[in-house]
Amino acid sequence: MSPLEVLTATLKQARMRITPQRIAICKLLSESDEHPTASMIYEQVRAQYPSLSLATVYNTLEALVGLGAVNVLGHAGDDHVHYDADTSPHINLACVSCHKIVDVESLQVASIDSEISRASGYKLLGARVMYYGLCPKCQNLQIQ
Repeated sequence: MSPLEVLTATLKQARMRITPQRIAICKLLSESDEHPTASMIYEQVRAQYPSLSLATVYNTLEALVGLGAVNVLGHAGDDHVHYDADTSPHINLACVSCHKIVDVESLQVASIDSEISRASGYKLLGARVMYYGLCPKCQNLQIQ
């Protein structure tokens, strides 16, 4: 299944109607590597669907997070909650200056997930490993 199909199947599992607006929200999440906030999703999807409500965005995100299809990353130093549809084991790096979040693959994180699942018996729905710092671009701006 494609990432978009996983997200829409999750909404069906949550017994939510699969509307064009919700499909657009899922599409944005599945294609984005920007770790969007609810406001970012709302603004982008509302351009195509002016009747979209912010409540629909939040309800959709809540269902996707509740069933483990999307991770909540918290804020990136900007006081806004960010979301990540990539639930595979990885590390997120957040720049506290420009607030950009990037993914870094890590074999150690994948190994820890397996260890925790095996030791606890839990079916892990996701994990959040977030490091904060200054991205190379912002470091260069500080030097100048």
